[in-house]
Amino acid sequence: MTELTVPGAPASYDVTELAQLPGLGGLFAKGLAGSASKRPKGPVQLPRLAYQVADVDTAGEAAHLAAYQRLLGEPSSEVLPAGFLHVLAFPLATAVMVRGDFPLPLLGMVHLRNTARVLRPVRLGDALTVRAWAQDARAHRRGVQVDLVAEVLVGGELAYQSVSTYLAKGFTAPGGGAAEAEAPREEWTAPLPTARWKLGAGTGRAYGAISGDQNPIHTSGLGAKAFGFPRAIAHGMYTAARALAEVGPARRGQTYEWTVEFFKPVLLPSTVDVAIRYADEVSTSAQGFVYEGWRSGKDTRHFRGTIKPL
Repeated sequence: MTELTVPGAPASYDVTELAQLPGLGGLFAKGLAGSASKRPKGPVQLPRLAYQVADVDTAGEAAHLAAYQRLLGEPSSEVLPAGFLHVLAFPLATAVMVRGDFPLPLLGMVHLRNTARVLRPVRLGDALTVRAWAQDARAHRRGVQVDLVAEVLVGGELAYQSVSTYLAKGFTAPGGGAAEAEAPREEWTAPLPTARWKLGAGTGRAYGAISGDQNPIHTSGLGAKAFGFPRAIAHGMYTAARALAEVGPARRGQTYEWTVEFFKPVLLPSTVDVAIRYADEVSTSAQGFVYEGWRSGKDTRHFRGTIKPL
């Protein structure tokens, strides 16, 4: 193991080199088996370790990329969009979460938000270094929130970084930090939609086949009911990546920041109204684009986010 010294990464983390990116199927099975034993037992302590895989050859990803582009509505291109980079790096972040010394259960964790930055274009055929780690366990009014960081490097240069924030309910933050104050209830009225998505019952299975994320809450009605949902729910990152695709590469630019915050899950099947607006229509100080999605005909907001050229 070596010390992780790249700017922005936590100091003194050890790096474990893996031979290849792991498969999500085996990771979810491990996460399912291990989740029952991960119960609140005092303040959360995260492992100070990162996983890294070098020389990830994307030349063999052409068919995978094409399938992703067809499903999400991305135009055909050899440039990998941020949503596809998330798909490539997600298994490594999941491998961190299913470690025996990772204190939070994989199943039942709630994805709150995501922030990703593309700092230089990544193209089909580039050799990548991918790494991931967990950091910053902190108090939330309902438990502990933690960041899973994933990075993609090309030729030693940081090309992509994402921070996925998850909530584990009922756990205690280290150091007894105060929980974030609950935001006042926001008065929100749905804007005029710019698109309407009709999401069929198989949407979760279709994205699961592309992303490898076969979590049963997305792919099975029975699996979803086991976790308290009346029906299967869409992957949050599917909805965010579809909005990213609708903005498109010409408007978002070669380098950009992409954020999303999740509210109510999208039950499948469902009709979702979406508004993609120039950010300065919402705030005079904002740049790029703002997108929101809500249940068609209702003021039930599912997600909102931003796409900002860098």
